[in-house]
Amino acid sequence: MPTRDDAIDRIVDAAIALGEQDSWEAVRLHDVAAALGISLDEVRRYFREKEDIVDAWFDRADAAMLRETEAAAFFESTPRQRLRRLIMTWLGALAPHRKVTRQMIYGKLEPGHLHIQIPGLMRISRTVQWMREAAHRDATYVRRALEETGLTTIYLMTFFFWMNDDSPGAASTDRFLDGWLALAERVDHAVYSRACGAFRDMSGRMAPQSASDDRSKNPAAS
Repeated sequence: MPTRDDAIDRIVDAAIALGEQDSWEAVRLHDVAAALGISLDEVRRYFREKEDIVDAWFDRADAAMLRETEAAAFFESTPRQRLRRLIMTWLGALAPHRKVTRQMIYGKLEPGHLHIQIPGLMRISRTVQWMREAAHRDATYVRRALEETGLTTIYLMTFFFWMNDDSPGAASTDRFLDGWLALAERVDHAVYSRACGAFRDMSGRMAPQSASDDRSKNPAAS
């Protein structure tokens, strides 16, 4: 007997196939139901609206990204290499239907679609959080917030670059991503090396002096 996940996958696959035939904008849920030979109410049982199918499509990319952490020697690579691998795996999961994926995103960006755009922002944040978890990024407080902002920016820039990248195996996207991750790594090291140095200097100035230090500065205390 088909499971819930099987039913969801069949509906997503049918919707994507219809989008490839025409466009994602032209896909209607009644057409998806007809293509699968099921009722429209059965589609509604799994998806409240067409936009939920988009979320399910990107959920596949999230799942592929997290499975990548199970690959041999994944955690033997550097944090930068892990993030690069995770983002490229995420994009690779969408690659067979790049055209439809691009149309999904452009549809979200149309003016007046705030009901789609606000949940879309939350979905981006969720993907980035899973990305950081998968890469074992454990920064806290201000450093965490800055890292999340930087990673979100790089992820989105890379995604939009990839949507129009026709290079074999998305090699241009891979180079683009690696360049930005390398820059972010240099900035992070520079900023926090200075911050740690300043903190050590300040701690040294504020540390209480020992009794021997006091005596050397005030012989009368001996």
